[in-house]
Amino acid sequence: MAITTGRASRTSRGRAAGGDSARGDRERPGPVRRALSRHWYAWAMTAPVVVVVGVLVGWPLARGVYLSLTDATEANVGRTIGVNVIPATYEFVGLGNYVDILTSGLFWERLTWTVLWTVACIGLHYGIGLGLAMMLHRKLRFRSVYRVLLILPWAIPGFVAAFIWRYLFNSDYGVINAMLKAAGLGAVGWLDEPFTAKIAVITVNVWIGVPFMMVALLGGLQAIPAELYEAAEVDGATPWQRFRHVTLPGLRPVSSTVVLLGTMWTFNMFPMIYLITKGGPGDSTEILVTYAFREAFTGVRNYSGSAAWGVIILGLLVVLASVYRRALRRQGEVW
Repeated sequence: MAITTGRASRTSRGRAAGGDSARGDRERPGPVRRALSRHWYAWAMTAPVVVVVGVLVGWPLARGVYLSLTDATEANVGRTIGVNVIPATYEFVGLGNYVDILTSGLFWERLTWTVLWTVACIGLHYGIGLGLAMMLHRKLRFRSVYRVLLILPWAIPGFVAAFIWRYLFNSDYGVINAMLKAAGLGAVGWLDEPFTAKIAVITVNVWIGVPFMMVALLGGLQAIPAELYEAAEVDGATPWQRFRHVTLPGLRPVSSTVVLLGTMWTFNMFPMIYLITKGGPGDSTEILVTYAFREAFTGVRNYSGSAAWGVIILGLLVVLASVYRRALRRQGEVW
């Protein structure tokens, strides 16, 4: 009897312990609940931003993706005229818009010029910005004045800068042609020929973008320890060797970020192209984003085609950012 009672008591205790463990597992909060309870303040602070981004970015993006899969144009979208409500009659066409775009020579022409435009601008942004940053990093008189003057192009609103430069490049009464005539040279139709128009828009975009690159790289230069330069100089390194083995590696974290940001901004630089040349002469300076705008807001408005162009542009930038990030990781950069 005693043995049986002992077994029964152990069994009952085991069942009770098992029940308590199961009850504890059921009452234990999940990972999402634990995160919410532990970081509720952070979630509360970020919730308004998430809502705003979802409304201003998420919904238009989802709507654009949906329209890109239809044949929506100005003629078949729903609209209200007075008291008359005209229902939408556009239909779902799947990937037809994407196939039409990617199989057309027009897309590849625009993409080629967009890539050339981006590479030229970013190369000049970085090269000129780095040179100016290194100059301002040195001790020289009136350095503060130079910094203010060099950052002014970045402070001027983009549309104001575009109108100023459009006046400067004017063929008949522009300041640049007046200076050429005063020097005994002939006038140039800067915005009238495809090649010179491309040079003009690149010049304006470089003028606007260099200050941002200069400020970012100047901050990176100031973060490099002076002891590294002193040690390299003691070891007999030349100025070029110090620049190559100390300055450039020290600027790598800053450079990787500003080059990626600059690439995305320049790839989608709609204001400068549209306000200076409107994509002309003809369509020689039109990049992908300006053509997407033309599809949606000129002539018979092709909303579905414009949306498809926008989704393709987004896809290209996502692929570019992914490849760039992977390349940085291979070089040991954590980004």
